[in-house]
Amino acid sequence: MKRIIFAVLALLPGLAMAAGTSVPLDTAHYDLSDKASLQRGATTFMNYCAGCHSTQYQRYNRVAADLDIPEDLMRENLIFNGAKVGDLMKSSIAEKDAARWFGAPPPDLTLVARVRGADWIYTYLRSFYVDETRPFGVNNLVFPSVGMPHVLEPLQGTPRLEQETRLVDGQEVHEVVGIKSDGNGEMTNEEYDQTVLDLVNFLVYSAEPVKLERERMGFWVLGFIAIFFIFTVLLKKEFWRDVH
Repeated sequence: MKRIIFAVLALLPGLAMAAGTSVPLDTAHYDLSDKASLQRGATTFMNYCAGCHSTQYQRYNRVAADLDIPEDLMRENLIFNGAKVGDLMKSSIAEKDAARWFGAPPPDLTLVARVRGADWIYTYLRSFYVDETRPFGVNNLVFPSVGMPHVLEPLQGTPRLEQETRLVDGQEVHEVVGIKSDGNGEMTNEEYDQTVLDLVNFLVYSAEPVKLERERMGFWVLGFIAIFFIFTVLLKKEFWRDVH
């Protein structure tokens, strides 16, 4: 019981921050049954995120098995820190160095999809924009003053705020209407959105690798309970018939 209470308390700060954003969240239409999307998401994560972030509650070989990636391909193309294929997926960056460079060690992302939600991550990764006042030259609409660089900028291109000005009580008010890339990235806007969605899909999988199996098993469990309930009612009637 104490472990359950501790786990709930540990999740509360993240849930509060996820719910507290004033930016409307876009819907992430992820699909855990899409192995190709999960494979692309794993590739994006390992190439752009794993340098700083860990998913230390899962192992490389488990990911390879679940996503139908041959272990030799996982070893050759998705493990860059010399780890063995059976190791936990830990970042090679030292926490002391990360704290000095970023102000705090980058968080582990294994459960981020359960704490923040898929829609939050999807919107967050598409909400960076140029802000020269920030240490890394970027800010984020969903997470203002975030201490993270826009690592996907080479793919998206340089994102800039689009604003419109309108008069309110005789005063000019600037409102953000969106974010638009300069078009100097490797991908189009549609391709970038799909890449982010694939990454979100992978993080949702990481947070609960057995989700699809759990849901499939749930139908069988509910069916068993329904059938067992019928026999229970009939048995109850048989017992109480002699009593009455």
